[in-house]
Amino acid sequence: GEEGFKEIAEMFEGIAKIEKEHEERYQKLLGNIKKGQVFKREDKTFWKCRNCGNIYKGTEVPEICPVCKHPRAYYEMKGENY
Repeated sequence: GEEGFKEIAEMFEGIAKIEKEHEERYQKLLGNIKKGQVFKREDKTFWKCRNCGNIYKGTEVPEICPVCKHPRAYYEMKGENY
């Protein structure tokens, strides 16, 4: 029978929406990589070291975190989602 098919279809629709959002995020990241803007922005931005939590404000992330000495790859833009 048809038992469970509706639930499975709804689950796959939900997964498809999530994957579409992932694709949009990855495309934006790819654009930032191509423009050299992964660790650099035109306006001052808050950046957070994912290793130690250091917050840095500037247009470009330092090569090495001044607190924990991890490389700049540990920095991400700090979100303001409350």
